[in-house]
Amino acid sequence: MIELGMKLKDKVTGLTGIAVAKVEYLNGCVQYCVKPEMGKDKKYPDGQYIDVAQLEVVGKGLSLKKKATGGVMGDTPSSNYR
Repeated sequence: MIELGMKLKDKVTGLTGIAVAKVEYLNGCVQYCVKPEMGKDKKYPDGQYIDVAQLEVVGKGLSLKKKATGGVMGDTPSSNYR
């Protein structure tokens, strides 16, 4: 069971990072946004949405107290439907 804040690895690409968001679609597809660590250029890479079947938990990651803060979130899924 994957929880937000866990450290994950994409089995296909090797990308590792923290699960910062979860999306569940009407058709049953579940994806997590995996946010990598800061790059060598001191910039944060965009998070990548990856299907749950292709992810493995590789660490506890971090735990934050959840607050209902609202607002705009980065790394939101995009859609080609307009």
